[in-house]
Amino acid sequence: MGKRGGGSTKGWAQEPIDALRVGTVGPIADFDPDSTPGFDGDRRLGEELLTERGEILAGLQELLFANGRAGDHRSVLLVLQGMDTAGKGGIVRHVGGLLDPQGLSIKGFGKPTPEELSHDFLWRIRKALPPAGRIGIFDRSHYEDVLPVRVHSLVPQSEWEARYDIINRFEHELVDAGTTVVKCALVVSKDEQKARLAERLDRPDKYWKYNPGDLDERAYWDDYLEAYQAIFDRCDSDATPWYLIPANRKWFSRLAICELLIDALTGLDLDWPAADFDVDAEKKRLAALPD
Repeated sequence: MGKRGGGSTKGWAQEPIDALRVGTVGPIADFDPDSTPGFDGDRRLGEELLTERGEILAGLQELLFANGRAGDHRSVLLVLQGMDTAGKGGIVRHVGGLLDPQGLSIKGFGKPTPEELSHDFLWRIRKALPPAGRIGIFDRSHYEDVLPVRVHSLVPQSEWEARYDIINRFEHELVDAGTTVVKCALVVSKDEQKARLAERLDRPDKYWKYNPGDLDERAYWDDYLEAYQAIFDRCDSDATPWYLIPANRKWFSRLAICELLIDALTGLDLDWPAADFDVDAEKKRLAALPD
C-alpha cells in the first residue's frame, strides 16, 4: 500500500481501492466470486495480514474517536450489501470485532416496520447514521429500496427509478457533512451459496440463520445481478465509491474490507487532538499528590 494504505505492501500487487472498485473489475455478471483481485498471497498470508492490519485499523479508529471527543465532526460509514449468505454478518463480527465497541455504530436493516413504511425510505437510515468520531456499519442499507424493492416490484417503477438520484444527493450530503462513505457489495456464487445454505440445515447451531425464503430468492438471481449493476452504474462516484468484494473466500473479503477502512481513515489525515488544559501544570499537581 502507499501512504494512505498505512504503509503495507505485503501480499498486494495493486491497492484494494483500485483493484476492487466497480469500474475496475467490470460487470457483476462476469465477476468471479472465487477471485482475489489485487492480492497475490494465499489464505495463510491473508489471515496473518488481517491480524496485523487489524491493529493498524484499531489505532486509526482510536484517532477518529479521540478527535470526535474533541469536537471533530467527521465519521466513517461502511455500507454492506450482498446476496443471502454472502458474509455480511461475518464482516461485522470479524472486521468490526477488530475495533473498540465504543467507537462503533452498527445497524442491520431488515424488512421495514409499519412505522418505517409510514415515512420516506431514508427516514430509518438517517436515524442510524454514525455520530461524530464513530465508524458506522450498515448490514444492508438504503440500497434495499432499489434491490428487492425493484426485483419484486414492491413500488411502481417510477418510484424506485427516482430513488437513484435521491440516494446520490443523500450520500453527497453525508460527505459534505463530514462522513466518509465506503460501499461494499459482497458477491457469492450460486454454488457457494447452496453449500452455505446446506451447512445451515446440517447444523442445529445454524438453524437460526436459515430462512426458507432464501431458496425462493435464488429464482431471482439474474434479476438481482441486474439490480446491483444498476446501482453501480448510477450510484458510484469518487466521493461515494462502490467496491465489489468476492465473497467465496471469507478470509479475503474480510481482509479486503479491513484495507478499505484503513484507507478511508488514513485519508482523514488525523492527528491526536491537543490538550485543552495546561499539561505542565497538571504534571506538577500530579507530582504533588501523596503516594
